Amino acid sequence: MESTRTLKDKIFLVLKGVGMGAANKVPGVSGGVVAFVAGFYEEFIYSLKKVNRKALKLLLNGRFKSFYKYINGRFLSLLFFGMIVSYFSISKILDYLIKHYELYVWSVFFGMIIGSIYYINKDFKDWNYKTVTSLIIGIVLGLSISFLNPAKENDNLWFVFFCGIISVSGMTLPGFSGSFILILLGNYVLLLVDSVNALYDSFYDLLKGDFQSISSPERIRLLKVLVVFTLGSITGLVTFSHLLSYILKHYKSITLSSIIGFIVGSLGVVWPWKETIYKLSDSGDILIDSRGEKVIENYQRYSPQLNAETYYAIGFIFIGIAIVLLLEYYGQKTKKINE
Repeated sequence: MESTRTLKDKIFLVLKGVGMGAANKVPGVSGGVVAFVAGFYEEFIYSLKKVNRKALKLLLNGRFKSFYKYINGRFLSLLFFGMIVSYFSISKILDYLIKHYELYVWSVFFGMIIGSIYYINKDFKDWNYKTVTSLIIGIVLGLSISFLNPAKENDNLWFVFFCGIISVSGMTLPGFSGSFILILLGNYVLLLVDSVNALYDSFYDLLKGDFQSISSPERIRLLKVLVVFTLGSITGLVTFSHLLSYILKHYKSITLSSIIGFIVGSLGVVWPWKETIYKLSDSGDILIDSRGEKVIENYQRYSPQLNAETYYAIGFIFIGIAIVLLLEYYGQKTKKINE
């Protein structure tokens, strides 16, 4: 696989990793959709599947080069490098954009999901009662998840490990947003904001020579949470990839129709025109999270008002669709070159 991948392809692979990382950070958006549309989803699942007993044996025996080649290491390392870059840069930009231009950001993502539905559906011809049933089940599950109410934050390490497993589901299962599930589990801010910021602040404090801040109980707690969350995420990636690889091999049509259903259902989560209802504390005050933002209980969806802002938002929806179509075009072009 690597012999046919040019320098340009490798750069684009890093950028795809950036895209996956950014998508995984945004509630309602699935990084797996980026992999699916950009044309490297099956290679991604195949490569993760190679992290198995044989790979572990090669690693323990010190055969690092063989291990790296066996798991398609260059592909995974470039992709995950892009995700890490995204985690500490692009995702922060997204946080800013969502805070100040929420309608337009959700409009772009809404358009990207519409484009993804078109992309996956256009080549899918195996419609029968089984695949239609899977499609309907996927839509119902996607919509049902979008209307659930969030739980309270929980930093129990076993629960954090479970959250790690669930959070990466969006990378392996297109249409299933791991970050939105973390909101429902109550740990989105703890795991994707506070703990990541704690790691960033720790590196910054180390460079300044400030060891006192790093050793504070709260900082240690957050770093411990991040380590356990990361271990859970790795476990989830390997586990889901093996399961999905088997399912795709034996039940490809049913799996693809279910994925289409999940993606259709996720449109409800990223509907751009939504009014947020905020949860009140026992004292009647609006709850504020660690980012200084109101804690979301649920969304009340309503029809958009026809004004200039709405027309701009519709324009951004088309931009989102165009992004996916361009990704599809590049993916098809790369595939033809490699063949």
